[in-house]
Amino acid sequence: MKTGAHVVRRLAAHVAEARSAALDDGTREAALRCLLDLLAATTAGLPTSAAVAARSAAPLLFRDGTASVWFTGETLSAAGAAFCNAAAASALDLDDGNRPARGHPGASVIPAAFAVAEETGADADTLLAAIATGYDVAVAVGAERGFYARSGMWCGFGAAAAAAFLRQTPPEQTAQAMAICGMTAPNLQAVADGTPYPASLGNDVKEGIPWTTATALAALHLAEAGSTGPLDLLDHAPHHRAERIAARLQGPPAIRQTYFKFYCCCRHLHAPIDALLATMAAHALEPHAITSVEVHIYRGAFNLSNRVEPANLIDVQYSIPYCLGLAALDGPDALLPLEEAALDRADVSAFARKVTLHLDSDIDSRFPAESLARVVVTAGSRRFESRLTHPRGEAFEPPSWQEMEEKLARASVRVLDLASRQRIIEALQHLKEGKIAPLRDVLSEISAPPRQSHRRESA
Repeated sequence: MKTGAHVVRRLAAHVAEARSAALDDGTREAALRCLLDLLAATTAGLPTSAAVAARSAAPLLFRDGTASVWFTGETLSAAGAAFCNAAAASALDLDDGNRPARGHPGASVIPAAFAVAEETGADADTLLAAIATGYDVAVAVGAERGFYARSGMWCGFGAAAAAAFLRQTPPEQTAQAMAICGMTAPNLQAVADGTPYPASLGNDVKEGIPWTTATALAALHLAEAGSTGPLDLLDHAPHHRAERIAARLQGPPAIRQTYFKFYCCCRHLHAPIDALLATMAAHALEPHAITSVEVHIYRGAFNLSNRVEPANLIDVQYSIPYCLGLAALDGPDALLPLEEAALDRADVSAFARKVTLHLDSDIDSRFPAESLARVVVTAGSRRFESRLTHPRGEAFEPPSWQEMEEKLARASVRVLDLASRQRIIEALQHLKEGKIAPLRDVLSEISAPPRQSHRRESA
């Protein structure tokens, strides 16, 4: 790659180079793991209002095609199918994440890659290599932005990269596609006097991942048809650290830095939940005996809504006190999957009122490289302090394949029967062996029963 070239051209060159390089075993395994994980997140999110609305609107917004809308038996264009699948995958915040980028690449990159692979007839290794390349590009942009932005601002770069990989788009058109999708991506946060515009969390827009996925695929088609974008989009400091974006592309594959989630809620909540459950188990504490819970954590956790009476399931995903109440009263199964039964719980809200957040300067200094927390639990005159806790599923301590299969089983328990789950596992084993057809078949043939999560209007 030429020194001084626009960053989007460097990203496009990376896509072209990856297309001609062999996928190493570790990166291939990481892509398989991310695919299994995303299918688990998708099954959990299928009944939510966001996913149901996406599937209802998509036939009006996108053309017919051969790409499968997973677990529905329906097909649309690649953009339409990717939009629907990304909506389900990201609905409950169960999708994977990347620590340096502070967000979620998989829910955009994988639906885009799979939909385009169906259209192009890609084989198994080409699909997996495209996914890995998409993670590289998305994380490079996301990690080296100089401002806060939700995943929808940057994960579309990875979706466009994966699609360009599969379509064998020439580098110049790939660069133009990234420039277009970066300029038109949703969820760009306006800043006035250095202050980001406050965005409400209790709604289905959330990270903006479904729209940025569809936008990325539209941008690629536009670029292939001759449309152009601002090629210098990523070249301007302090908005983006251009040379560091390029440097990340020369480092270890980003997909091998992925963390996985075992609760349907924001990553900021996972360490407090793990710490509380461990403390309760270690000291045989019953939830009714607990009089207070102090959560010592980093600054970012204070930006959540943290409502003790959440109005909907999205609110629940962003409330440390309420999710601690669910975990304390019902155990970890209350958060995998997360369903409408979690709402309107007076007992959970009562527990949530016992929870207070405290800024810990040491923990804060280690974020975002680490997402740590500790809790102090009081039960009458007794006081118990947890160890400093990192959330389960971090990249440095990845879950086993069996744990990922168990996540799929738990996430899908209310929408897929045992035989369907077994077909998915077997299809992924075939993918490991280089056969893509069984996975295409299972995702297009299995139809989950239509159900919609309950919601009520926010106050």
